[in-house]
Amino acid sequence: MKWRSTDVDVYMQASEYVDTAIIPLIPISWGAQKKNVVLKGEFPLLITEELERQLKGRVVLFPALTYLESESEEDVLKRITAFSDEVEKEGLPYTVFVTSDTRWSGLEDIQDRLIVIPPVPLEHMEETYQREIVSEQVKHILQIVTKKWQNSF
Repeated sequence: MKWRSTDVDVYMQASEYVDTAIIPLIPISWGAQKKNVVLKGEFPLLITEELERQLKGRVVLFPALTYLESESEEDVLKRITAFSDEVEKEGLPYTVFVTSDTRWSGLEDIQDRLIVIPPVPLEHMEETYQREIVSEQVKHILQIVTKKWQNSF
């Protein structure tokens, strides 16, 4: 399910089956490195869209949680934690943040909720190759997410 009113209606009818929030974690900057920063956001957005499509009925794809590259880790971590706490309190016990920003790798505070994927520049690739790369990355993330579900029982 996506962040739209029609999907929220579906969620309200079948909330007992939906237990996972998927949130792209996207940096923003318009400085000298803007192309690299955009790349860090573009790929996770594609991946999370496909992830939602494959897990429809079990997950909610939320809008991206964006942050300025210049923001402190502490400030961003507070927002990540607040978001996770809020959706868990409202019935989604699993929260998965997907990012290409390696800044977040290895942080114990969010390690169990974070999936860091390498940014892939898709702009000059053929569409079939793009789909193949997205598909491979989604398979990897699906394994991580299903492992989270299995470990909870």
